[in-house]
Amino acid sequence: MASLSQLGNGLYRGEVSLNIVGRRRTWYLISAILIALSISTLGVQKLNLGIEFKGGAEFSVPLAVADDQSVTQAREAVIAAGETPSSVTVIGGNKVRIQTPALSTEASNALSAALAASFSVTETDIKVQLVGPTWGDEVSKNAARALVVFLILVSIFLSIYFEWPMAVGALVALAHDVLITVGIYALSGFEVTPASVIGFLTILGYSLYDTVVVFDKVKENTKEIYGGSRSTYSEAANLALNQTLVRSINTSVVALLPVLSILVVGVSLLGVGTLNDLALALFVGMLVGTYSSLFVATPVLCQIKERQPASIALAKRVAARRKGNSEAQVIAPVLASGVSTVSAAGPRQQIVKKTRSRRSGH
Repeated sequence: MASLSQLGNGLYRGEVSLNIVGRRRTWYLISAILIALSISTLGVQKLNLGIEFKGGAEFSVPLAVADDQSVTQAREAVIAAGETPSSVTVIGGNKVRIQTPALSTEASNALSAALAASFSVTETDIKVQLVGPTWGDEVSKNAARALVVFLILVSIFLSIYFEWPMAVGALVALAHDVLITVGIYALSGFEVTPASVIGFLTILGYSLYDTVVVFDKVKENTKEIYGGSRSTYSEAANLALNQTLVRSINTSVVALLPVLSILVVGVSLLGVGTLNDLALALFVGMLVGTYSSLFVATPVLCQIKERQPASIALAKRVAARRKGNSEAQVIAPVLASGVSTVSAAGPRQQIVKKTRSRRSGH
């Protein structure tokens, strides 16, 4: 813990520096690979949409103990009733959930009776949920509408409080987080439910929070940077990343631990359910959101800023100042040895000539 604290203090004071912005091509390559894999997964496996989005019927049969044998028994009962099961899963160790395509009221009642007879339970104990495709379309439209409104409000806020390049960097990071999270969600095979949508929107807020914290430090470090010549915009932004690095990691770890606990406990004890849908989206989104805030959003911001005239002029002044300092460090030891006349036009030539004259005895 002491070493971590020392590292954090060293990063904040600039004594230790990680060149995050300078290595942005590496981070871009990593992100590009993850996004490509996510898009490929979506193209091959696609999202496993729940009945809330595609419509269908869901039957929950309470049992004393539910296991793999219960799943097989439920599947056979559905087929015997003349229906096709979309999925059959165990929830919480004492309940079997059966999902089928959309059914009429009569077909639903018949299947409910068949399940009750198969598991020796009363028909009233079976919970039945019928969802039409129209309702699922409405849920999808509302989710898309909420996402668009969120992105518009975020862009306006960041452009007013910070500046438009920061808004662009934040939106790129958000798109990055959504694509990767959705790809991993498709790979896991978990159902996309309204809880999943809530999780996706939540991680956007979390990712944005982390990005705003970094951008606020960037804004502080670059407040009066264009009036001097000590460091370029990218260097000041990289210092801000180093100063917030340990804080971002600590915050993410603290937030991820309870979500990971929910995910592990949910899978091992409760079975696949709404809690797991939410936990998986939160876990992956928080992890990817922390990465994008540090290694995507700020590098994109610096790439935009470096192309602006003010930043180009600043970079030239910084380079000229450092070149002058470098020449001064070369000349200073010679001046200390007794060389008193050095012309501004050719200091190195004057030094060489004076040295040669000494060697020849003049």
